[in-house]
Amino acid sequence: MKKVTTYESKKVFVLGLARSGVAAAKLLHQLGAFVTVNDGKSFEENPEAQELVDLGIKVVTGSHPVELLDEDFALMVKNPGIPYNNPMVQKAQAQGIPVITEIQLAYEISEAPIVAITGTNGKTTTTTMIGQLLNAQRENGVARLAGNIGFPASEVAVKAQAIDTIAMEVSSFQLMGITTFQPKIAVITNVYSTHLDYHGSQAAYEAAKWQIQKNMTADDILILNWKQEKLRAWGQKTQAQVLCFSTTEEVNGTYVKDGVIYFQDEAVMPVAKIALPGNHNLENALAAITVAKLQGVSNEAIIEVLSTFHGVEHRTQFVGEIAGRKFINDSKATNSLATKQALGAFPSEQTILLAGGLDRGNGFDDLIPDLTGVKAIITFGQTAAKLQATAKKAGIPLVLSAENAESAVPLAFANSVPGDVILLSPANASWDQYPSFEVRGERFVAAVEKLKEEQN
Repeated sequence: MKKVTTYESKKVFVLGLARSGVAAAKLLHQLGAFVTVNDGKSFEENPEAQELVDLGIKVVTGSHPVELLDEDFALMVKNPGIPYNNPMVQKAQAQGIPVITEIQLAYEISEAPIVAITGTNGKTTTTTMIGQLLNAQRENGVARLAGNIGFPASEVAVKAQAIDTIAMEVSSFQLMGITTFQPKIAVITNVYSTHLDYHGSQAAYEAAKWQIQKNMTADDILILNWKQEKLRAWGQKTQAQVLCFSTTEEVNGTYVKDGVIYFQDEAVMPVAKIALPGNHNLENALAAITVAKLQGVSNEAIIEVLSTFHGVEHRTQFVGEIAGRKFINDSKATNSLATKQALGAFPSEQTILLAGGLDRGNGFDDLIPDLTGVKAIITFGQTAAKLQATAKKAGIPLVLSAENAESAVPLAFANSVPGDVILLSPANASWDQYPSFEVRGERFVAAVEKLKEEQN
């Protein structure tokens, strides 16, 4: 960890806990700041707050009294999920208190170079691929995963050494709170429409994503998806060197030609050896290969990793097979695009889709081309009726409903035959029935395990 004196004897306000808030508070305390933490959960139900108090950190829980900010705070570090129209954030901004997110702190103290990955979809898979590729046959240091992937960036940065690399998944929420954050390599997997309830407009969402490169220079490298005209145009507006990846055209970067993946005209590996199904996963692999080749990873190591990489939890994760039916957990598909991509990875006539969740006011007609030919759909949650209406427009012959994702498992099995794929790909956030998409996926997996026991 770099020696940073910026925060010594400064008053810093941490808004919202969860894992990143705890990590930020601990780091700031270690750096000599006078830290005040504010979290909405009551102290009795808040083990994180209790831990911080034991360290001597001031913690206020149960509500968000704006008068807390009447002290002379030098900085606010907010949980990324807290929107900027929150009264605490608005008061901080009105008082001229800088508001950052925890990835900015991580950058300031990190001795290790950062590879930052963002995008609407695919960033978790791409980040995980990059981490495994950079660790393959590595002799010195280690590639550490961090950020939105589930490992607080500042916590990882404390441990990272100069010979390490941090592969950091960064969300639009996190990128809105950076000042000097400057990755050596950055990846944008794709940019579509999502999180408009947080950002307010597509333009604001895209501006947040584009923050990833705002401090990059000609010594840094930005990797973009050539398929998206928008990203090609963005590539003309950055100071960073730009490399692209493409499944259809020869580009300056990584591309597919005649069934072979090339990097800068060097054959790397056959497409057929990529273990994860689907064109979207091929794009993820191309982005990861670009990073790996820039970091000197051998083709042999790339083939070894990507021919055995079977995905991450909750993202087209193969759960198991029961009586010839394959069960796939794609609970991380919280929007239509992610579900479209998952559907494209499996034969439609053998796919039973499990979908539904939080109603954010959108429709699902954009899914109709991908639903056409699907064998059956089982819907649940607040959007069940909307999805059923869309499924009928798409001509799906069997449209059923279930209470939730786990109860849909035996219903799907009862309406399937050997060779079918039972795919949980909700196309919705989980918060109507579950605290997170991870919990939704875990309940689905548990239901599959229970079914397996019953069938044996």
